[in-house]
Amino acid sequence: MDSSVERVDDLVTRLLPIVREVMDVSRWQPGGEDRPYRARYQGHLRVESSKAFDRLEPQFAKEGAGLLLRQEGDFHVFLATDEFPEAKPDRLWLHGLLAVATFLTVLFIGLNYGRSYAQENPTESLLGQPLALGLIYAGTLLGILATHEFGHYLAARFHNIAVSLPFFIPSPLFLGTFGAFIRLKSRPRNRKHLLDMGLAGPYAGLIVALPLLFIGLNLSIVREIQIPRGASATLEGNSILYLAAKYVVTGELLPAPADFEGQNELIYWLRNIAAGAGGRFGVQFPFGGRDVFLHPMAFAAWAGLLVTGINMIPAGQLDGGHSLYSWLGSRAIRLWPFIVVGFVVLIIVYPGWFLFAVLVFLMGRTYAQPLDDVTDLDNGRKAVAILALIIFFLTFTPAPLIVIPGR
Repeated sequence: MDSSVERVDDLVTRLLPIVREVMDVSRWQPGGEDRPYRARYQGHLRVESSKAFDRLEPQFAKEGAGLLLRQEGDFHVFLATDEFPEAKPDRLWLHGLLAVATFLTVLFIGLNYGRSYAQENPTESLLGQPLALGLIYAGTLLGILATHEFGHYLAARFHNIAVSLPFFIPSPLFLGTFGAFIRLKSRPRNRKHLLDMGLAGPYAGLIVALPLLFIGLNLSIVREIQIPRGASATLEGNSILYLAAKYVVTGELLPAPADFEGQNELIYWLRNIAAGAGGRFGVQFPFGGRDVFLHPMAFAAWAGLLVTGINMIPAGQLDGGHSLYSWLGSRAIRLWPFIVVGFVVLIIVYPGWFLFAVLVFLMGRTYAQPLDDVTDLDNGRKAVAILALIIFFLTFTPAPLIVIPGR
């Protein structure tokens, strides 16, 4: 339906003069059962997009309608939508219950790790006891995760985006938690706000994780890799940032074999990472070599970097996906096939990525669209988005666990 149709919805006609204040309207039409809006206006803006949105939003609100601004080809489009529902209050008991449960599961893993660490490194000091080491692990990991999530939360509240409190996810396995997340209750106003909210979390988490990693590595011990005959061992995987941090603290690229046997060290490290969890590609495992036996603080900080790298994957509703969409808009979807192919390659390196690859394939094209999806980022925020991609490559761990089989 356009201006040639005699019957036009009242809302369309009431809002039309207001829209014409900021846009040369070439087509307008009401919504319907097959149209997810109440009114649609297409044309070319005469003023800057953010100013146009700010001018129209309160006028649409007076009519009980939400406002979306989109780009469709060469045209700008304003959509009047149903009033966005009011955000439901948080169920504080649920957030508290999950936080306590996560603390207990993380402490459980920390106690087990602390007991092993204390046995290998006996000490008379209080901080060398399993309970103290378990609390150090739990405090470090949950501190990083909480800082990450409240970075999102505070940035969202600063921009008047309705979000939930963090949901912590307990797990009795591996790290003691599957991480945490917050839930959007309203859309960000524009891509600038989406970027600020999306990257405030990982940037805040890194500010806490990095000094704790260096402190933990200084408390850790570099020693010969000792594996009883017939047994196996598991080493934490390397990201570029983690490998560099170990080198800064110890002066060595670890784990290191006893003898490179004439191999080029760079080739050795590429093969070591590619071997992942299965010893493929003829990699020489570092029997008799040296590695850092991580203090619980260092182990928790390594886990914080691992979670950061995963969150910075530039796809879907992940933090990296928010950043990429804020920067490129709908063009970000063009990168989805390359990300999927990348995960297929990663499965060869580390089969544990299979489930995550499926999730990226199914949901990696669904990005969080702001109300105003036309206003671009300023140059400073574009630099922040580019930095996010760099951080992804520095913190992502291709093979989180490297299993050394017994001899």
